[in-house]
Amino acid sequence: MKITGGYTNRGFPIIEFKDRYGDACEIQKSSLATEDAIWFGIADANPQIMASKTPQGGTGWVPYEIPKDVLLSTRMHLTQDQVKELLPILQHFAETGDLVDPEGVSK
Repeated sequence: MKITGGYTNRGFPIIEFKDRYGDACEIQKSSLATEDAIWFGIADANPQIMASKTPQGGTGWVPYEIPKDVLLSTRMHLTQDQVKELLPILQHFAETGDLVDPEGVSK
């Protein structure tokens, strides 16, 4: 996986990479003034619809035009404490390929 870094147009650090399916992903420092946080997730929602549901018809997934006034949230806004809670789960997956026992995670 190629990971690149830089800064947003507002000067916040950003890390960019592609996921397993080649979708652009980002980890970006948040501008939140009250506590440290990051934005983490897919860069673009890339909405799609089954071609058979379109007037043109066909098969497979095709791009789906979303009105410009609609916001699709694609990234998590995580605090430092939230990241700390997720790290053991991610570390376990990195080492074993499995998630921790769901019964052992507090609800």
